[in-house]
Amino acid sequence: MDMTTKSCREFVTVLASNEPAPGGGGAAALVAALGTALGNMVGSLTVGKKKYADVEAEILALKAKCDLLQNELLDQVPADAEGFVPLAKAYGIPKDDPNRAAVLEEATITACKVPMHIMELCCESMDAIAVFAAKGSRLAVSDAGCGAVIVKAALQAASLNVFINTKTLQNREKAEEMNAYCLKMLDTCGKKADEIFETVKNGFFK
Repeated sequence: MDMTTKSCREFVTVLASNEPAPGGGGAAALVAALGTALGNMVGSLTVGKKKYADVEAEILALKAKCDLLQNELLDQVPADAEGFVPLAKAYGIPKDDPNRAAVLEEATITACKVPMHIMELCCESMDAIAVFAAKGSRLAVSDAGCGAVIVKAALQAASLNVFINTKTLQNREKAEEMNAYCLKMLDTCGKKADEIFETVKNGFFK
């Protein structure tokens, strides 16, 4: 079931229940889409304004990119649920089954793929938000700052959905490779989010 077609209230109700999905990954994807949309809104409030005519082409291109990012992030909500299914089934395999370990290992790697992709999309979104914050309408710059911190939260949430699974992998080389990739995104994208927030915040006290 694609929970993104439900109302916000329905989504939150199911999220709070004992249903296996949506979970942290799906919630992170939805939150990232919201943060991306906030940045995109700054773009919408910038185009068509004479004051920002010199950056209009760049802003329009970013808006088009963010439209795609928003949709792809929303697509990760059901994708994350689907990615968890093999892992849930693998845990149900009897412990004396000789194939259990191999199936569980493969399913665990599969369960990491969507949250890792969510993190990648968050980093793309953050790059766009940085431009919206720097060049977009000053009347809406607070929304770019909001978008940055929201996408950062989604990035961090998605990472935990990777780390909980890499912790159990038997292939430690693969696990460390995935961990390193995620930690790099957390560091680079997280710092960018903090810079955007501080720049926007400090602009209100000048």
